[in-house]
Amino acid sequence: MDFQLTEAQKMLKQNIGEVAEKEFKPKVDEWEISGKFPSEEVMKRLAELGFLGIPLPVEYGGQGRSNLDCILAVEEFARVSLLATWPVFEAGVGPIKAIEHFGTEEQKRKYLTAASRGEMEIAIGVTEPESGSAATDMTTQAILDGDRYVVNGVKHFIITGGKAGAYVVWLRFGEEKGARGIGGLIVDSGSPGLSFGKQERLMGLNGVDMHDLIFNNCQVPRENLLVEQGGFGKLMSALDLQRCGNAAVSLGIAQAALDEAMKYSQQRKQFGKDICEFQAIQFLLADMLMNLEAARLLVYRAVANGGEGFPSRLEASMAKCFANDMVVEVAGAAFKVHGAYGYSKDYPVERLLRDSWAWGVAAGTTQMQRVTIASVMLRRRFDQSR
Repeated sequence: MDFQLTEAQKMLKQNIGEVAEKEFKPKVDEWEISGKFPSEEVMKRLAELGFLGIPLPVEYGGQGRSNLDCILAVEEFARVSLLATWPVFEAGVGPIKAIEHFGTEEQKRKYLTAASRGEMEIAIGVTEPESGSAATDMTTQAILDGDRYVVNGVKHFIITGGKAGAYVVWLRFGEEKGARGIGGLIVDSGSPGLSFGKQERLMGLNGVDMHDLIFNNCQVPRENLLVEQGGFGKLMSALDLQRCGNAAVSLGIAQAALDEAMKYSQQRKQFGKDICEFQAIQFLLADMLMNLEAARLLVYRAVANGGEGFPSRLEASMAKCFANDMVVEVAGAAFKVHGAYGYSKDYPVERLLRDSWAWGVAAGTTQMQRVTIASVMLRRRFDQSR
């Protein structure tokens, strides 16, 4: 059992770290304060650098590398800039992977190629105003009418909603209840009947576009069917890899928080000495590192064991749950190390603490991950609706 990254992976992390520090870190404060992120400009630059489509097949413009390589890239970018991370995430381990695995040849050539070139972001639409953790209760519906589907309903809290070029949308086909009625469509941003809600006002993630998708007799061509009715399990398997990407973002934020705490603890003096000389600070730093490394091993294992496919439900849920809890704890500890300065926007830990809370909600709450873990452990299905 080898716990070491390959030389190529180490070089990838080093290269990304250098690029992120040079090109994006100087802009982080500007994006944070203005709440405006030039996504098209950044996507173009990321594509030029070869950081989009990292695990996608070469024939569709991807880099042909492993899913783990992409997770390393997501983690390293998240350490520097959450906003610059997102295009790498979406074009690597996000909903694009559902298209790669389940899409038709025409869909792959259209969407994978555009995503790899930085010409299109592809987002996911699952959550609804009355259907979050209870995904199988979703009511947004697609009805086949001749050569196209007619879609009605609302998808809520969609990251890059209104900016993405296409959306992998989970829908209910017909009147079938529960998971058996759910499938997926690719909905292009210019589809007739698709509009977008207001920009959400968030605690963190400043600069992230987040809008509802509103479907009012939205017309979607029949050839945009991605996963047929009853394919809920397929959609969930792709989401398990996306959850590992979510966990990798948590790793990056936590690493940034630890870096800031280590630096500050060796600069700040109290009682005539660096505060790292105090045992209370040493304990905080040691716990931060142990928790981060434990989460990192869970995330890497889940993705590595999934190979070029998808991770197991159990390993993905454990990785996401632990990493999401860990990043809040580590960012909170970094805040404590900084004392009153941790509350100041002049120090990065204030932003990191706010951003840390998002990931335990996105792509499935930590509570629901625990339900999944217990279900696999006990080999029992827990129907929350009964």
